[in-house]
Amino acid sequence: MTTTTNMSIEILVNALKSLPKNQGFGYIHKATKTLVSITDIEGACGPISIQRWDPSKGEIQKQAKIESISTQMLSRVANAITPQMPINIDRLLGASYNTRSALETLLCHTPQFYYCFPGRIENINGKPKTKRGHKHVIWIPDEPHALGILMEKKVTGLEISELPSKSVIYDALELPQALIKSGKIDSEEGRIHLRMQMAIYEIGRALFLNTYIAKNDQGAKYKGKFLSAQSNMVTSLNDVPLINIMDGAARAGSLIDAMWIGNKSIPAIFEVENSTGVTSGLNRMLSFKKHMPSLSDMRFIIVAPDDLRDKVFREVNRPEFKELHALYLSYSSVSELLGLCQERKLKGVQAAFIETFCEDLNS
Repeated sequence: MTTTTNMSIEILVNALKSLPKNQGFGYIHKATKTLVSITDIEGACGPISIQRWDPSKGEIQKQAKIESISTQMLSRVANAITPQMPINIDRLLGASYNTRSALETLLCHTPQFYYCFPGRIENINGKPKTKRGHKHVIWIPDEPHALGILMEKKVTGLEISELPSKSVIYDALELPQALIKSGKIDSEEGRIHLRMQMAIYEIGRALFLNTYIAKNDQGAKYKGKFLSAQSNMVTSLNDVPLINIMDGAARAGSLIDAMWIGNKSIPAIFEVENSTGVTSGLNRMLSFKKHMPSLSDMRFIIVAPDDLRDKVFREVNRPEFKELHALYLSYSSVSELLGLCQERKLKGVQAAFIETFCEDLNS
């Protein structure tokens, strides 16, 4: 029977905890003489401290420097793993992390991970041709092998067509100068925050929805124009009949980071977090929900960096916020969805499509 377990950063880190510390493990590529060991793992989600050394060059473990596999890196890998589906760690992480091969090696020494070489489909002069593929990692939780050894999984008949990587474009932004001068926001954090808000706006526009952006962010410029001059942009919740008829609702929702608005519905409400707390955003959502009791189909979505996933998990499961059943949308998922909207003209796609990219962290 095939398991239906979903991968998480906690499961990934727990698998790595099964490996003995300070023991050298060889890389998958036999020509690589370097060994890698785990020296320490912090908490349930990392980071993980490792050492690498090459005995063929006279190097010894005792003198090897301590390096880190970050929580962010672990989260990106965990989010990409699906049972029985090969993933290319190098392709997933690109040049972002210099410890990616070490992580790949350590994972494949744990019982549920194998390495494999699925066929690679190349398009040569318009004709597809299958060649031996690149090294991939595959998670097979139902077929564990012995701990501490490398095992190749034969994947006969499995072929992968690797699409060219796509660039996601975030258009020019200008933060509200009054807020910058007042020192109320950090310019870089404010830019990231606004970038996510504008991504939500662009995704909403692709889904033929109007978007409201928080009142205190409307002094920003996007593509050289103030937000009020953008198409499909709502600048006041008092202009939305669904909201205006409910006493106090427009005021309660005025500082919510972003809100999708349809003809007769409010499909999604977003709070964007980076280094700040999640609690204030959840409180704004809760207040708005209590002012809109007749709309039961609103989605409450926390948008946060990939490495804040665990913080979001803790906050959305606090008793006072359980009724929101808030979903988590990572920054990387926002980029993925925005890239799809930029690449394709969506047709017949409903707002519920956003749930495909969200994670339900409610316990």
